Amino acid sequence: SRTMLGLLFAAGAMVGLVCTNPDPEEFERYAADRLTRLVIDELCSEDGLPMMLRLVIRDCPALVESQRTVLGRLARNHTRRRNFGLFSLYITELGGQNLLPNWRLPSYGATTLAGAGRFLILKSEQTDASEVGP
Repeated sequence: SRTMLGLLFAAGAMVGLVCTNPDPEEFERYAADRLTRLVIDELCSEDGLPMMLRLVIRDCPALVESQRTVLGRLARNHTRRRNFGLFSLYITELGGQNLLPNWRLPSYGATTLAGAGRFLILKSEQTDASEVGP
């Protein structure tokens, strides 16, 4: 009787995990939030934008925030999902493109565990634009 109850509980927990395994749309929203914060920290800091762009862009954080949806879609388009049923791994690699002569976006890579309606970054790497070179 206890064994059967334990098996039913385990089966219910597994079904619950399968049902709460975040899908790519949820990952896109999560990535949009993370990337928006990352881009604001990188580009809107004192050393982030070239001097000429800082003169033109008055409110860098608001400009980046207005691109939240685009950033989420960009992350989703550069992410591979490995779905294991109970959980998923999202492997993202983006950045490194030249925006202006001698100014390249930093490269960013992350492996994210998704399960039980949550996301957990297992590994993240960022290559500074100056390390990448023009």
